[in-house]
Amino acid sequence: QVQLVESGGGLVQAGGSLRLSCAASGGTFGSYTAGWFRQAPGKEREFVATLSKSGGDTYYADSVKGRFAISRDNAKNPLYLRMDSLRPEDTAVYYCAASRSSYGTTLSRRYDYWGQGTQVTVSS
Repeated sequence: QVQLVESGGGLVQAGGSLRLSCAASGGTFGSYTAGWFRQAPGKEREFVATLSKSGGDTYYADSVKGRFAISRDNAKNPLYLRMDSLRPEDTAVYYCAASRSSYGTTLSRRYDYWGQGTQVTVSS
């Protein structure tokens, strides 16, 4: 059973930056497609970014492309989400997730394991 724990959320002013981390136990990210999702109050959970099992391929939601970066140093290190030029509309609980699948990983139902989430609040 893979357990995921996010950290790094907080309150930041618009235009600022944060880096989220996601630590895995019971498995390593090298065996899974990794993803970040977010959920704002009253809204459905939405895809943010995904990283392939090899770590070589990334894909982003249009709303964060060019501002956010998903990464990891190697298969065993934490997963990261670097967030720059933050906007008030980026305010949400951010979740990391791991999927056994290599396809369709912009969809939350493709993911097998989820973290508990970390709050990101961007003030205007």
